Amino acid sequence: METVTDMKGNIVKMEEDYTETCDKQIPEAESMADTGNLLGALEALLSLEKLTRTAADMLSTGRVMVSIMKMCFAAKNLDLLNEHLVILTKRRGQLKQAVTKMVQEAVTYLPQIDSKEETIKLIDTLRTVTAGKIYLELERARITRQLAELKEADGDVDEAANILQELQVETYGSMEKKEKVDFILEQIRLCLAKKDYIRTQIISKKISTKFFESDNEQDLKLKFYQLMIELAVHEGKYLPICRHYRAVFDTPKIAEDEAKRTLALKNVVMYSVLAEYDHEQADFLTRTSQEPRLEEIPVYEKILKCFTTLELIHWVSFCGQYEEALRKGTATNEATGVFDDTEKGNKAWENLRKRVVEHNIRIMEKYYSRISMKRMAVLLDLSPNEAEKFLSELVTRKTVFAKIDRPAGIVVFRRSAESEDTLNGWARDTDKVMELINKTMHLITKEQMVHQLIH
Repeated sequence: METVTDMKGNIVKMEEDYTETCDKQIPEAESMADTGNLLGALEALLSLEKLTRTAADMLSTGRVMVSIMKMCFAAKNLDLLNEHLVILTKRRGQLKQAVTKMVQEAVTYLPQIDSKEETIKLIDTLRTVTAGKIYLELERARITRQLAELKEADGDVDEAANILQELQVETYGSMEKKEKVDFILEQIRLCLAKKDYIRTQIISKKISTKFFESDNEQDLKLKFYQLMIELAVHEGKYLPICRHYRAVFDTPKIAEDEAKRTLALKNVVMYSVLAEYDHEQADFLTRTSQEPRLEEIPVYEKILKCFTTLELIHWVSFCGQYEEALRKGTATNEATGVFDDTEKGNKAWENLRKRVVEHNIRIMEKYYSRISMKRMAVLLDLSPNEAEKFLSELVTRKTVFAKIDRPAGIVVFRRSAESEDTLNGWARDTDKVMELINKTMHLITKEQMVHQLIH
């Protein structure tokens, strides 16, 4: 038998069963309401509700409260419905299970109300009676989401986001994980819509990507990564964008759609190339170059090969071969939009130019120990001052090692045998000397002991 508790959480024992009484009086009250005497019917049911509540008859109390809701709604008297929702919830010793049934019944009326004003009024009443009640957290979350949707439909995105953010659904024990994720994704979407990027980043950490590993919730996975891409694009972080597109590409639903699969892979290639060089980016670039599906996009395969081959990239030739395909597209190759004719697209194209220069400088470090600044500028298609600026940035980030002799106009890539290398060599030699000393002392001690035994 289900445990019956009151609003304070105290367990109460049913003293009397009013099932038969309810079977008789509820239909009588409904008939009275049908004839137009709604107030008389409500008064009769309120008296019956008091009897069932004081006797702790949860089932009968729930039936009476649900009947009151039904009669008010059937009579189209939403003011009385709102009023009785509050009255019945506040009654002394009210039973939790009965209140839950009443609220669940009232929630079903929301889609049936034509007036937006009346809908919001009922939602506000339901939010009032469910506030602070853990056993009604699920119903409160759902009606709060409906209220946020109504506010957004009216164009008040800020208010919609604020309303939904008050729900800490990740702590709700009665809500399924799938629904929790869906709620959090809606919170993220509204935060992005109001351009609150800091809060978006905080909320996004509430979702673990492990939830998407089973591929059972592919729609939620795609929605999550699309929102994360939007956030990363705003922050200008190319490597996270690349990782997100890779997750989209690896989704079975995308893999089955040739157009979406191709677009995702193109974005993986371009954003991996646009990301600043580090060990993670280099590893991602290498793994992407091994993707069999690259054969479907030969232009992007060639671009990727340029950045994974230890050869210089001539920028003018590169633009001649790939600029139109990347920025405008061709009859056989649709552009991704990364380099479209917008401020964002033009900035991305400038960053691509930087990545070409940085790639060329890293290649020079591998092949040259010394090179004149003029020759280096010619190879990079830059002026000497621009070449020096790019080189300085890479040295500052410790991507390459270089020293510039400005009076001589020489760049030295080879590390001199000093400082750290010298100290390491000295430490190794010292260790070897100490090992020899210890071995010698051991042999001397051994000889002394043997000599004492003989004599």
